[in-house]
Amino acid sequence: MQLWRSLDDVPADLARTVVTIGNFDGVHLGHRQVLARARRVADERSLALVVVTFDPHPMAVLRPEHAPTSLTTLEARADLLGRAGADAVLALPFDRDVASWSPAEFVDRVLVEALGAAAVVVGANFRFGHRASGDVATLVELGGPRGMSAEGIELDGGPQVWSSTYVRTCLAAGDVAGAAEALGRPYAVRGEVVRGDQRGRDLGYPTANVPVDARTAAPADGVYAGWLRRLDTGETLPGAISVGTNPTFAGERERRVETYVLDRTDLELYGVEVEVGFVERLRGMTAFDSVDELLEQMAADVAGARELLRETRGA
Repeated sequence: MQLWRSLDDVPADLARTVVTIGNFDGVHLGHRQVLARARRVADERSLALVVVTFDPHPMAVLRPEHAPTSLTTLEARADLLGRAGADAVLALPFDRDVASWSPAEFVDRVLVEALGAAAVVVGANFRFGHRASGDVATLVELGGPRGMSAEGIELDGGPQVWSSTYVRTCLAAGDVAGAAEALGRPYAVRGEVVRGDQRGRDLGYPTANVPVDARTAAPADGVYAGWLRRLDTGETLPGAISVGTNPTFAGERERRVETYVLDRTDLELYGVEVEVGFVERLRGMTAFDSVDELLEQMAADVAGARELLRETRGA
């Protein structure tokens, strides 16, 4: 799967394609319905499927104070899109110049000239062009004379319409199980393991610490059961995960995702890129009156995580 970071990266000799367009943040089940339909159209026509997404999110440029936190990095998003059937991803750099393009200009510059789109598949609520003036009907109207078909796909999820906003709402409430249901997989954050204050090591529970960027969505503060995957080796390990600033100890600290890999005190993960996936919330974040109380609760958290992950793996 190829990742193109600008129109200039698209091969000049690219054959005709099927294209789907959207932010695709999180690549949830609604997105995957659109991707599945686009993949079918591409296979029927023996064409490559190209996903057009935007970097950064358009709201980060147009109304930064209202920009949503990201569910995936661009690299993670491209990886998920590839797994969902994309042959290539065009991450179109979004700025005020691109925002000023009319729907016709967007179609001509991106879909026709760069990607040679024979068909376009989008979500039914898709909007594009200056002031979001274009929609699916606009794509159909503009596509006809350009030899390009277009269709919109509903993002239904039963009683709940899957959306990135719904996933963020679940995460803000600590409902990682609800987020996983909408995503079709556990929600995960990625990052490089950094050296922390090593309190966990001193207490007998060494943790892999990943800072939480304020622009990245993370579950509400609390303790969770989940999995840590090393991106260098692919090894996946069970863990008890703390999200927050550890209020039992005084001093200002940045918010982190800290994973204790169950029954492992020998791991050296500093500098390793990892992905931490959240399966279930065990409890909210609490400040304890003593280290002994904290240790007692940590033992209970580890036991709870072990049991829950055993049940999950066996399901």
